[in-house]
Amino acid sequence: MPRAVREQQMMDAAVQTFGQRGYRAASMDEIAELAGVSKPLVYLYLNSKEDLFTACIRREAQALIAAVRDAAEPDLAADRQLWAGLLAFFTHTAEHPDAWAVLHRQARTHGEPFAAEVVVMRDEIVAFVSLLIGAAARETHRADELAERDVMALAQALVGAAESLAGWANETPGVSAKEAAGTLMNFAWQGLGTLMAGERWSPAGKV
Repeated sequence: MPRAVREQQMMDAAVQTFGQRGYRAASMDEIAELAGVSKPLVYLYLNSKEDLFTACIRREAQALIAAVRDAAEPDLAADRQLWAGLLAFFTHTAEHPDAWAVLHRQARTHGEPFAAEVVVMRDEIVAFVSLLIGAAARETHRADELAERDVMALAQALVGAAESLAGWANETPGVSAKEAAGTLMNFAWQGLGTLMAGERWSPAGKV
């Protein structure tokens, strides 16, 4: 078997083990057994447990980013791009729950260097979402109404909501990716649509 193929096989086993058992509880023995290889071979190919976990984070982060980017086709209207991106996000996290557990829980809670890897992924997704929100503002001919800082703040809020909702959806029986995406789209886009029209909420009323 080619080395690259065997490495992916080991990483598949590692993602499953880390996602289900947690980073600290997972052992290289378990990973090797699940992958159908010897433990020395895992160390030979992927070095330490820390290096293996980091490689898993990077691989799964890039897979998630690619899924979102590929779905949001640039020829679509801004709302359709956002819908396609959200649907791809929730579909990917639902179809790869162990990978999402690695990214959303394990990597964030075990300190550096793992948390930094997730920050890189999140920053890339936030930057992409900010482009979609900026495009939406231009489509409504009110680009001057939405400052760059507002766009970035909205992107941060939307990505944060998507992350939380994906975690909840994966743990709640019967919640489909389409339902989760629709929930966030209605929550976010309806409010964004009002904002794009120049209406803002304030304690004293719309301004």
